[in-house]
Amino acid sequence: MIKTLAHDLDTLSRAGLRRSLRTVEHRKGAEIVVDGKTTIDFSSNDYLGLAGDPRLAQAAATFLDQSHVGPAAARLISGNYAVHTELEAALARFKNTDAALLFSSGYMANIGAIPALVARRDVIYADALNHASLLDATRLSRAEVRVFPHLDLGALRQMLIEDAGKFRRRLIVVDGVFSMDGDLFPLDQLVPLAREFDAWTYVDDAHGTAVLGANGRGSVEHFGMEGKIDVIMGTLGKALGTAGAFIAGSSTLIEYLLHRARSFVFTTSSPPVLAAITLKSLEIVRDEPWRREQLIANARYMRAGLVEMGREAPGEPDSYIVPVMIGSVNETVRVGTALREAGYLVGAVRPPTVPLGTSRLRITMCSAHTQQQMDGLLKTLKAVLQ
Repeated sequence: MIKTLAHDLDTLSRAGLRRSLRTVEHRKGAEIVVDGKTTIDFSSNDYLGLAGDPRLAQAAATFLDQSHVGPAAARLISGNYAVHTELEAALARFKNTDAALLFSSGYMANIGAIPALVARRDVIYADALNHASLLDATRLSRAEVRVFPHLDLGALRQMLIEDAGKFRRRLIVVDGVFSMDGDLFPLDQLVPLAREFDAWTYVDDAHGTAVLGANGRGSVEHFGMEGKIDVIMGTLGKALGTAGAFIAGSSTLIEYLLHRARSFVFTTSSPPVLAAITLKSLEIVRDEPWRREQLIANARYMRAGLVEMGREAPGEPDSYIVPVMIGSVNETVRVGTALREAGYLVGAVRPPTVPLGTSRLRITMCSAHTQQQMDGLLKTLKAVLQ
């Protein structure tokens, strides 16, 4: 066994696909200490700069003074705490839905909810660039799966027409914000199409929650579709700066998932302290809209800088996920390593995260980035690419 696995690891190394863990020792705004070296972080999903906010740490300390760390059981046994219920109510208000249900991660939310909603004799329509957790969830469901080209509503319509009367339930599953290119699914066009063909809609809003929309409620608010999406998944570990995830929707949906989502039923509850921290984070998101405004301003600045140096900046003009296409795995690794050595941590994204031949740098913006930090990255990137 060891010899076989070692051979497989060697194959990954030769292909430039072998990864390693880096140790983050401290985080303050966009500045982190990684493996003992101070670095500017352009790789995380901490879009609003909340992960290192001292107010979240204080909320944790205050809660732990009055309570304990471990939940000790699944929520349906004895692991359900008042703060869990309080957070779910707050998330439902935030997402403008009837109810919400907490999960330990976005991955767990997707692989729990989708197989609970559809099974054999049902069909799922999935965007070709959906997140890996959505792909795994569709496979686990055992439903038929129809994959349509990225953002191609015409192809989706044709599939819906061809499948008329063939299945019990039809579920359309998409990302609200796609994590590698930062582009948005046009939910305002999806909803009328789904209703025309009596299909359910499922939106993974991991990268839109707390950022998009006038109030930061996400991609559904951004497109004016609140109350019209059947299932919304959001995460707590990106813009909200904590950890975990939730499903939001009707009260009936949430009660159903409480009984049928296996990754909820058979999992120890998340630590109640995380719920207490996230309540503080939601408060900050509500009270400090300038964080969203600064994030968009920083994204525009970075994109303009890339265009000025002759590089394309694909995706939405205001998108805070900024891909720099390179193509070659080895060249992507080389550029990422050079940037890290110069003090800038940028994601060097390779297969299987993206298709072969589309390796790229994934620059993610944060409201805490300063102009000096952005200028430094642009200057260093230009030199490294040349």
